[in-house]
Amino acid sequence: MSVRKRTGAGRWERVDVLAYKEEGAAPFKAISRQVLFDDPRLLCQLRYFEIAPGGYSTLERHEHMHAVMILRGRGRCLVGNEIHEVGPHDLVTIAPLTWHQFRAGTDEPLGFLCMVNNERDRPQLPTEEQLAELRRDPRIAAFLDS
Repeated sequence: MSVRKRTGAGRWERVDVLAYKEEGAAPFKAISRQVLFDDPRLLCQLRYFEIAPGGYSTLERHEHMHAVMILRGRGRCLVGNEIHEVGPHDLVTIAPLTWHQFRAGTDEPLGFLCMVNNERDRPQLPTEEQLAELRRDPRIAAFLDS
């Protein structure tokens, strides 16, 4: 079927709400994942993530790039060494091997679409040394501790 109707905020017909990642695989808080589109003919996957108020995605990087469009809510994201306020319809492009993390605000969920290659590398988590290097910037340290 080519049409999946929206059934509510951040929900679609015949789309399962999945765990973001396996528990204990990486640090994250209060986030879910839905695969909206995955067809090998287009070589990409479109996913919807939703972070509950006060939650966050994993701090990670990849060899592949991806594009994120905020659909609902407000929050902040770290991309490289920059922190950005984000809201509905903002587009975030994440270059290969760039540290990134999304954080929802405290009063509403942050929901976003993420498009990536169908075949892609596994996320890389920062080593203790890489995390210490990121934390040398007081803005990034405050972001990571928020």
